Amino acid sequence: MSSEDMKKRILSGIQPSGSFTLGNYIGAIRNWAALQDQFDCLYMVADLHALTVRQVPAQLRAHTCEAVSMLLAAGIDPKQSILFVQSHVPAHTQLNWILCCNCQFGELSRMTQFKDKSLSHPDNVNGGLFTYPALMAADILVYNADLVPVGQDQTQHLELARTVANRFNNLYSPTFHLPEGYITKEGAKIMSLADPSKKMSKSDPNVNSFVLMNDDKDTIIRKFKRAVTDSEGTVRYDVENKAGISNLMSIYHVFTGKDMSEIENEFSGRGYADFKAAVGEVVSDALAPIQGEYTKYMNDKAYLNEVLKDGAEKASRIADRMVSKVYKKVGLYQM
Repeated sequence: MSSEDMKKRILSGIQPSGSFTLGNYIGAIRNWAALQDQFDCLYMVADLHALTVRQVPAQLRAHTCEAVSMLLAAGIDPKQSILFVQSHVPAHTQLNWILCCNCQFGELSRMTQFKDKSLSHPDNVNGGLFTYPALMAADILVYNADLVPVGQDQTQHLELARTVANRFNNLYSPTFHLPEGYITKEGAKIMSLADPSKKMSKSDPNVNSFVLMNDDKDTIIRKFKRAVTDSEGTVRYDVENKAGISNLMSIYHVFTGKDMSEIENEFSGRGYADFKAAVGEVVSDALAPIQGEYTKYMNDKAYLNEVLKDGAEKASRIADRMVSKVYKKVGLYQM
């Protein structure tokens, strides 16, 4: 077996919900490009998952194109990885039904995100929201992924995927790998600029709490200048007592490579205004070339369609084999 064949398979997905935030980039997308040399990577725009919340159809289609363009701009190479849209590979929903029939009601009802989203959208607590973790398990297991990059809010879903895979293996004979979480060492969680006790999210009504990947330089610098800090006036890393400054230091570290002591020394005796301006500069400078690539891809729909067609075909070749195997094991008659 060649070293290429021995690469572990990694799968990750992101919903097409409009422009990604700086938190999405640092915590996930930035690392996806770096994983391509080390792993056999599949990257998915999870449009089916987006349907658990009411969508404007034209916006969902546009956001899907935007997500694919941004992933390409951020360094995902479709010749090296498989980049695809979830709904373009029917095997995901085919396996989903089998897994739903092997998940217990109690297991699904305990999912924290189901409880949280039910409170956020009380007028639309739908069945898809309830069975969302089974579809997520299908996303992973249909490719027999070894690793799944996860944040803290997704570990419960990964555990369910492992549970249902193990249950199926015991009932029908070994079929699925038990996927493991892959947690990056740094920049995994970027906090709100307006409230550093909360994760950065564009659902926050305060637009100054997040930076979008396609914000222009002036907007980025203005948002960092308004970032909440503290009254001490010293650039020092202390997550518990100086959450705002520590969050900005984490962001500065990601884009400069400087460790916390180097950052503290660089801004020793200088005020927060200097530091916040410097963070805004390094972020806007880092995002500028990505924004240029993003615009290029958004203006080339023929290329996007070509990438997605190729990605769907490659993903389907892997996923269809798994579905066929699973259907046979559960006793579905196949011609």
